[in-house]
Amino acid sequence: MTGMLASVNSETEASLVLDTNVDIIDLKQPARGALGALDTDSVKKIVARVDGRKPVSATIGDLPMQADLVFNAVTAMAETGVDYIKIGFFPGGDWPGTLEKLSVLTRQNLALVAVLFADSQPDFDVIPMLGSAGFTGVMLDTMDKQKGSLTQVMAKPAIEQFVRQAKTRQLLCGLAGSLRLEDILELMPYQTDYLGFRGALCEQHNRTGQLSREAIMQIKQAIATY
Repeated sequence: MTGMLASVNSETEASLVLDTNVDIIDLKQPARGALGALDTDSVKKIVARVDGRKPVSATIGDLPMQADLVFNAVTAMAETGVDYIKIGFFPGGDWPGTLEKLSVLTRQNLALVAVLFADSQPDFDVIPMLGSAGFTGVMLDTMDKQKGSLTQVMAKPAIEQFVRQAKTRQLLCGLAGSLRLEDILELMPYQTDYLGFRGALCEQHNRTGQLSREAIMQIKQAIATY
């Protein structure tokens, strides 16, 4: 069954999506980039507010793939008590070295989720490496939110390949990237673990704007009735 992930940037927003019974509450600051991070104090407060009623994930920010930098950011975020920590695998940098460094944390049972970007020609050969490094999941997102939704920047066969490889490695699998209401019908047949939303949940579909209860319920209903 495919669940709904909703990205929020405050306690107020977390309370709203908790009330609407979304499946995963994702913490990030959209104004700071594709995977902009909230400060750890804010994350701790939101984790306390959710109080285990729903799984909580959090991003570490739009960081270059430098092993020590990413490792330290993940370690700091882990202290907040979130259930999943999302790491953007941005183009360039040292992917193998970063994975090797992070495998130390997965052996300590930290649940790490890699985020690949559909608009950066991602190499899906990294997916087996994620499994070997002990990652819990992988998701497909977009960096440039002005280019359109995931379905507009990546062809169906590539999305299908991504999902198939993730499932083969028994990784938690998610699809996101400026997803719209109309994308749900196209993506649900892939039977991913979750679909992630931000802009579609906001007033006037502005990802840095205020969440709309009506929009959240519309998305949730569309997923539930597929």
